[in-house]
Amino acid sequence: MSSYLEFIQGKGTGMNQTFLVTGGNAGIGRSTVEGLAKLGARVILAARSEEKARPVISELATKYQNDDLHFLKLNLADLKSIKKSVDDLLASGLISASRPLDVLINNAGLAGAPGLTADGFEITIGTNHLGPYLLTKLLLPELRKAKQGRIVNVASRAHLRVNGIDWNVMREPASTPAVFNRYGVSKLMNVLHVKELARQLKGTSVTTYALHPGVVASEIWREVPAFIRWPLSLFMISNEEGARTSLYCATNPGLSNVSGLYYDKAQETQANPLAEDPVLARKLFEWSEEAIAQSL
Repeated sequence: MSSYLEFIQGKGTGMNQTFLVTGGNAGIGRSTVEGLAKLGARVILAARSEEKARPVISELATKYQNDDLHFLKLNLADLKSIKKSVDDLLASGLISASRPLDVLINNAGLAGAPGLTADGFEITIGTNHLGPYLLTKLLLPELRKAKQGRIVNVASRAHLRVNGIDWNVMREPASTPAVFNRYGVSKLMNVLHVKELARQLKGTSVTTYALHPGVVASEIWREVPAFIRWPLSLFMISNEEGARTSLYCATNPGLSNVSGLYYDKAQETQANPLAEDPVLARKLFEWSEEAIAQSL
């Protein structure tokens, strides 16, 4: 049994709960889905490619005798399609008053890619923050129906190196040297998102968490040039190890009374001081709302 499954065995809770995992067909997301499938949870695997996701669902359903694994087509780089995906999910009956959505794991991400999203936003910011922001907003009413809803953002230690957010470049493709800075900025946004949501949701049944999964040899690096990706891979951990903190935040009963914290190696740790700035967090929410309104 792999170490991350040993970690959650007997510690996590998943039975009779419903989880939605973005980017669940590969990398950390796949390992997260596997851990949840082993716990007997209902899992909605959200991904762009049905062709790639269906074999994963079939394999894990057989391996863990869990026939409650489902696919949702989702493209986080296209805001209109996110709205349609949520509409399709609500119409499917997979989540309902009797079986609400308990946990949303915003796992999918992109690093090292140039370009723009379908809505004209820098692709790393659009995919890593703006798409998950809209998805979370649309699913929040469903999470509120759960006994204890959770929102888990997979961020990165890369956010610690960021010293600010330049709001003037959000619609400009990043140059090759700048793509890694945009990645760090997008991950700072993930942490700010969680912390502001914790403030807004204080006193409700929904809690929020951000985490660093480790430097993982996952699909997130697929757009990084090979000459950069190969040296990095020498220091990377496995997807199974990378999923450990996601599973910890998503399933550990001991976290049910805490919210808005940042975790690394399944332990609370200090985030970038910028992430603690409520003014910056409100600015991010205002910018996100305006950007989505312009697009939708």
